[in-house]
Amino acid sequence: MPKMTFIKPDGTRMEVEAPEGLSVLEIAHRNDIDLEGACEGSLACSTCHVIIDPAWFDKLDEASEEEEDMLDLAFGLTHTSRLGCQIKMTPERDGLVVTLPAATRNMMLDD
Repeated sequence: MPKMTFIKPDGTRMEVEAPEGLSVLEIAHRNDIDLEGACEGSLACSTCHVIIDPAWFDKLDEASEEEEDMLDLAFGLTHTSRLGCQIKMTPERDGLVVTLPAATRNMMLDD
């Protein structure tokens, strides 16, 4: 079973099983990791923003234009930022490391 590591904002590392075909967002939810995903993976928000470890960033497919547009709304954007709902686990991604940002910006909440 592939594995991946989440690094929480406080620096705590959590290695979890990462079943092939599931997104980083789905894996986070299965393991009670605080990654919001307000739009439930429909690419309509940036609340599943994660920061990919630089060693892994170039091994991922490029972000789509739609994902780039949503990333523009993310809090604490970095050059290795991606949306967790758009990264699916594959055998080649076994060992993937992502960091959760210190905060998220949920544009879907009603004021």
